[in-house]
Amino acid sequence: MEYIRLFADDAGESHFDDVQIEFAASEYISSAPPLELSSMFAATQFGLMNAPAGWESDWHSSSGRNFFVVIQGEWEVTASDGERRRFGPQSLLLVEDTMGKGHKSRVVSDSIVAMIELADSRG
Repeated sequence: MEYIRLFADDAGESHFDDVQIEFAASEYISSAPPLELSSMFAATQFGLMNAPAGWESDWHSSSGRNFFVVIQGEWEVTASDGERRRFGPQSLLLVEDTMGKGHKSRVVSDSIVAMIELADSRG
């Protein structure tokens, strides 16, 4: 499994990066067999967003590090380096371009998205 990372380089240019999620056997509950678990990210807030098809933003940087999880619908995000990607159901996007030009977003079809604000430390 993977998630997509949207980040800003030292010059403030945003880019996408494909990140593999590593799983390791973990004794999640002592009375049950181990489960495969990824590393954990410290989070500060969670919310849901309902966005209509056709909504779009101009260039903006992220207000913080956020996991963007598409539950329903489809989004299109453009990094400042010109790369454009689409995110549909079950897509995981870690948005951490908190400086520079940022990115543009467009809602392709009516969407519900989970937003998980991460703590400041890198996970």
